[in-house]
Amino acid sequence: MARHTERKLHPIQHYVRIILIISFSALILDFIISFASIAIVKQQSARDLRDTSYLYINRINADFAYINHFMGWTLANDENVRVMNAHAPDEPEFLKASKTLYRRFVEVQKGYGEQYNFLLYFDKKDYLQNCAPMGMTYKEYQALQKQVGLYIKDKVYYEKLYSWWSTVQLAGKSFILNIVPYHDSYLICLISADDLIRPLRETNLGENGYASLISEDGSRVTSPISNKGKLLDPSPARAALLDLVQPKTTVNGDFTNASFYVQLVIQFGAFEKIMIAQLLIVLLAVIVAASLCFILLYFKHKVLQPIKSFSYNLALWTGDGEPIGAQSSKIAELEKANRQFRNLVKQIKEYKIDIYERELEKQRIQLDYMKLQIKPHFFLNCLTTIHSMAQMGMDEEIQQMTLSTSAYFRYIFREGRDFVRLADELEHVRIYLEIQRSRYRDSLVYRISRAEDVRDVHIPPLVLQTFVENAVKYAVSREHETAITIDVERRLREETDGDGGITVIRIADTGPGFAPDVLAKLRRGEPLDRSGGTRIGIANTVQRLAQLYGDGASVSFGGANGGGALVVLELPEPPEAAARMARGTGTAGTATSSGKGA
Repeated sequence: MARHTERKLHPIQHYVRIILIISFSALILDFIISFASIAIVKQQSARDLRDTSYLYINRINADFAYINHFMGWTLANDENVRVMNAHAPDEPEFLKASKTLYRRFVEVQKGYGEQYNFLLYFDKKDYLQNCAPMGMTYKEYQALQKQVGLYIKDKVYYEKLYSWWSTVQLAGKSFILNIVPYHDSYLICLISADDLIRPLRETNLGENGYASLISEDGSRVTSPISNKGKLLDPSPARAALLDLVQPKTTVNGDFTNASFYVQLVIQFGAFEKIMIAQLLIVLLAVIVAASLCFILLYFKHKVLQPIKSFSYNLALWTGDGEPIGAQSSKIAELEKANRQFRNLVKQIKEYKIDIYERELEKQRIQLDYMKLQIKPHFFLNCLTTIHSMAQMGMDEEIQQMTLSTSAYFRYIFREGRDFVRLADELEHVRIYLEIQRSRYRDSLVYRISRAEDVRDVHIPPLVLQTFVENAVKYAVSREHETAITIDVERRLREETDGDGGITVIRIADTGPGFAPDVLAKLRRGEPLDRSGGTRIGIANTVQRLAQLYGDGASVSFGGANGGGALVVLELPEPPEAAARMARGTGTAGTATSSGKGA
């Protein structure tokens, strides 16, 4: 019987741990390989530089040995030296022999370098004569002329210099000196210590590597200078600090028959580029590992936790809204999410329509509430006006006021619509201003002007009434005449290339205008203080326009020319569905209306 084995499911943490273990193992292995490569390259580079320095030292030793032998043979066998020793320096024989000897040492210089200086000293005459072109300054030559006699007469120092290459100081500069005696004649070879060490300095020993000559007492004959000409500080404290970050290798090489030796300090030298490349590889591995860890942690917190908490399925949807079952997964959380997803989809489909309908109903209730909040506001102001006229005994005016008020409230309480014709709204505003003119008489004049092409434009009802009422309330006073003007025009939108338009309505008065603090809040769109019941109509109207037009409508507040308040409304075309419902209203308005108190 075939044995059926059930596949074992693992949580995401299991796979995360496996990835982390593999990543850190690869990182540690890369570290080991990189540092091993660095150590091998460094060791090989140090060995190559040491072999190069030994080749140079062996060549110098061979040069020293030949020069020493040549100078000894010249003193013992060259007839020119005997002639020069037997005659005075100004005699023809001396000059001729000196010239011949000079040519011979010039040939030696060509073979071993012009940095070698050859001089002949006669002890009895205390006379120093150069045997070849000199590569030293006259000041250094004078210092040698003063010291050579002392060197020869001082037995201790003479034994030290006898056929032995030693270091001397002439005019503050270090030289390598060799003296070969024969009876009372002495041949001297002199070379600058810096010239002797220059080829080794030109070797790439690293940014902080250098080559230097060290005397037998341990003092430095030449300054530690890098191959770039930088003077270095070889103090122990600095070297110890550098050893922590830049390990160095020191190579010492001895010269034959010399009281000094050469020291090479290799610090981050020829293997510099390879070492940097290895370090960059290590750094790249660290960055990759860190990035991988960050991605895994992000995945754990942003994907794993939501899956475990809500068990959502990340499956595709078909066109009719049915989910496609995801392929079987080894992740236990996803398998659980697959089983729960179908039930969740059914609940979402049921709630989606219900939530949408509730949201529409909520907006409709809010809009109706704001409209109802505006109507009591107008009603109370009208009653207050009639009461004031009754107190003054204005019977005829009260009759006219009652008819106007009846027409006014008939317009308000008719069947509610979101949009009405602009002509009807302007007629309603005219009736309201006539009511107020009956109250204030000579204190109020008004003018309503509109273009013919705005006659059938649709706007929200009672919008103009709100701002006109505000102008009457805060601008009209019995102490002086106040003028209220309403101008309506159509203007094309620039961004629509003439395919659409906006209705611009300007409401201005000659009153005191908005208070500075109120105007600042209106321009910033901040809520006004409603504790006293003031300007509730403005706030509600602005909210109402936002509900109907969204961001399409704008209301701006400012000051009119010559003083007073100015309100400019810019209303776009109403939504198509609302415009169709509003068509069919019938009262026509005049192009221009005006009135003045009797």
